[in-house]
Amino acid sequence: MSRVSVRALSCRSLFLTLSIALLAIGLPAAAGAQPRHARLSRDLSDRLAKGDPAGSSVIVTGTVPVETIAARYGARILRVLRRGAVLEVNGGQLDALSRDAEVDHLSGDVPVHRMAAETTAAIGADQVWRGVLSGSGKYNGAGIGIAVVDSGIAHAPSLNGRVLASVDFTGTKPKRADEYGHGTAVAGIIASTSASYPGVAPGASLVNLRALGSDGSGATSDVIAAIDWAVEHRAQYNLRIINLSLGHPVFEPAVDDPLCQAVQRAVDAGVLVVAAAGNFGKTADGRPIIGGVVSPGNAAAALTVGALNTRGTVQRSDDKMATYSSRGPTMIDGVLKPELVAPGNRIISTSSNRSYFEAEYPERLIEGAGGNGFIEMSGTSMSAAVVSGAAALLLEAGPGLTPREVKLLLQVTSSQVAGAGLIAAVSLLVGAVTLVSAVALISAGS
Repeated sequence: MSRVSVRALSCRSLFLTLSIALLAIGLPAAAGAQPRHARLSRDLSDRLAKGDPAGSSVIVTGTVPVETIAARYGARILRVLRRGAVLEVNGGQLDALSRDAEVDHLSGDVPVHRMAAETTAAIGADQVWRGVLSGSGKYNGAGIGIAVVDSGIAHAPSLNGRVLASVDFTGTKPKRADEYGHGTAVAGIIASTSASYPGVAPGASLVNLRALGSDGSGATSDVIAAIDWAVEHRAQYNLRIINLSLGHPVFEPAVDDPLCQAVQRAVDAGVLVVAAAGNFGKTADGRPIIGGVVSPGNAAAALTVGALNTRGTVQRSDDKMATYSSRGPTMIDGVLKPELVAPGNRIISTSSNRSYFEAEYPERLIEGAGGNGFIEMSGTSMSAAVVSGAAALLLEAGPGLTPREVKLLLQVTSSQVAGAGLIAAVSLLVGAVTLVSAVALISAGS
């Protein structure tokens, strides 16, 4: 077990011990059994406390069919999920659901948002492509499928032939494949075949699962549906990785969070889930924030990635943590996250023609026009994409690796970020991914 896993388990054990002790102290003396209530995410608890009567969408799980629950309170079923469903309810219906003994848990179907150099050389990907180590082959991610759950992937020359399938979970009809531009940039970092700005795994295949709209946000249930779709179609496209460069604030323990549960299902099925840590590392006035990791990056099963600033150089000596990058321990569960950091500052990638990013930030366009452009972006979204590409190289070299083994290999072959500080050094563990060392370990074991 890796050092971080041990620390994370120890931290959770401490929280559990303290919780049991506090519960023992506070147990009421009344003999009568208390009525059972459903567990609620924090956003729904706050709404009930305020007596808000407005309608909203909630994700519900229970011990009886969801059709029975919906009929019981006159709620409308918006979507059936693999585990539970999304219901449209008003304040009174929400209150009644929360008191129903046959309802296990209620979560808000809250919006998720995107988490928006010399990248390939900084992590050693270019050396892996060339097979510089004696006894190891040349790897570019060929044959490895990666599901990109994001705002879509545009039809760009640098991604021609890389996208095997596209599915839209938003229920909208966009004018272009990626009106926002975030998903295309993520895809480019993973698998662009551009000679000037190549992706980390230019031989990998992509499956475009659109769950974010033209403003870069989307419903949690859309993301869950996309994850479950990827799991169900993993054999068809050899999907070994799901990239989630998105998230929402943590409102509940990971074990109750429907989005974290979907991540766990994917990992249990043998699919590595790479999640962005989030861009909440500091306040507006520059003060550091602890506990800013977003869901589903707080899921124990996810490989959660923070952002590294390489300062535009290949050498590691001047690398530092990006101040905006979220760090643990995670809210509520107190787990040390993220497990890795990777280049995420001022990353150049494929641009989506006439997208929101091109219109709002024309100064970030590096070159090209008319669908053949490249744009500079920063954030843990970019870092997650770097690690997804790195994981594809490892999986091509070692097809039998499990998600846990890929996570461990990337951790143990990484290097420490100098001057990160105690909390950052522990919760962020180690610095840039060293792919050459990881491939060497795989080759030595084969």
